[in-house]
Amino acid sequence: VQLQACGGGLVQAGDSLRLSCVASGRTLSDYTIGWFRRAPGKEREFVAAITWSGGSTNYADSVKGRFIISRDNAKNTAYLQMGSLKPEDTAFYYCAAAVQYLGSVASSKAFTYNYWGPGTQVTVSS
Repeated sequence: VQLQACGGGLVQAGDSLRLSCVASGRTLSDYTIGWFRRAPGKEREFVAAITWSGGSTNYADSVKGRFIISRDNAKNTAYLQMGSLKPEDTAFYYCAAAVQYLGSVASSKAFTYNYWGPGTQVTVSS
């Protein structure tokens, strides 16, 4: 599966932004989808994840209550709705896919994801 994240941009603190992760090559419903980000000078960190049906989601504490992950398997697209953005949310955002198995969870561990797409830059000004 190939993944492409898009929707990034420059926004002000308090604004909202929606990122999309478009899959091609395979059907998105075969995968758990995760969003990760890397800020300048920092390590990559988990943001949010969602299982194939959307029945289970997982969020980093830093984004809980502000970000919402969702998916539309019919459109082969996953989304990350980001609200109340803060300057510390500035980062390159990546989406990743993990092959879905019976009992799969919305993992926060990067090593569980098999496929990664090029990221999209999100910059939040104060």
